[in-house]
Amino acid sequence: MAAVADARLSAIVDSSFDAIVSKDLNGIIRTWNAAAEQLFGYSAEEAIGKPVLMLIPPNRYDEEANILARIKLGERVETFQTVRVRKDGSLVPVSLTISPIKDVSGKIVGASKIARDISAAQENEQRIRMLLREVNHRVKNQYAVILSIINETSRRTGSTQEFAQKVRQRVMALASSHDLLVAADWHGASVADLLMAQLNVVSHEDLVSISGPLVTVVPAAVQHLGIALHELTTNSVKYGVLGAARGHINVQWGVENIEPYGQSFVLRWEENSAGIAAEPDSSHLSGGFGTVVLTRLSSEIFGGTATFQTTEAGVIWSLVAPVASVLANPNLVVPPPSRMESEA
Repeated sequence: MAAVADARLSAIVDSSFDAIVSKDLNGIIRTWNAAAEQLFGYSAEEAIGKPVLMLIPPNRYDEEANILARIKLGERVETFQTVRVRKDGSLVPVSLTISPIKDVSGKIVGASKIARDISAAQENEQRIRMLLREVNHRVKNQYAVILSIINETSRRTGSTQEFAQKVRQRVMALASSHDLLVAADWHGASVADLLMAQLNVVSHEDLVSISGPLVTVVPAAVQHLGIALHELTTNSVKYGVLGAARGHINVQWGVENIEPYGQSFVLRWEENSAGIAAEPDSSHLSGGFGTVVLTRLSSEIFGGTATFQTTEAGVIWSLVAPVASVLANPNLVVPPPSRMESEA
């Protein structure tokens, strides 16, 4: 029976995914399983009979002395994390559990050590900490944008009801952009997706045409561009093409060589509402939150130029900015010749 039990125990040790090593009270390695070879790089022939100190960095030799002292007292060393040395000299973080080994008479003759590589676990913990810091940073940015929306809206609304409605709409627009970022693991969002996220409440798809290359807007720019498109959409629903269900909106974007920015991202919203009113009414935008977002804020955020104007036909908003401040993959877009080169 004892032989069967020993054979079973030996099989378990040999097949274990954890490195299992035994040593005598002098710290000499006596047994060495396959997982120990894989973890530390030494074969059983190379390790057995050698001091266990060959696995321990010199600055941690005191750990071994402490472990042996406790083992001689019959204590089990609870699991702890430390660092060990592989055959190639590299360090590996491990989790160790050490227990005394007794002979048939109950005398302590050595110790059994179970070592588990925790490199992946530590990397995951570090990654989680980094993600938490990033989430904290993003949440603070969100708070800043929302506070800006609240402050700017409060200055330009005449009633509590109007204020609540506009803040709700703008925060929902911000949330739509945020959803796009989450869906793309915060890598950005395409211009087309941003447009559709803001136009999804509009039932007049035949009134809007969009065209441009498949490019991704960087996360830092997604929310601000989404808010700008929200303001244009809301303005059109209230006063323009989308509200009257007549006319046409054409949205185009691309990459061009434009001075002084060089390779530039260009987006143009052109709303032709001819026939809806003799002259487009922009008084609701004058000095309002929409104007701030579409001109001053857009140019400040993207480091370019943003203009909003009314014409006899309707309204035009255009954004020109360095591609680096807007696009995540500008090198995938081949810009046409510069305007100056075309004219030449």
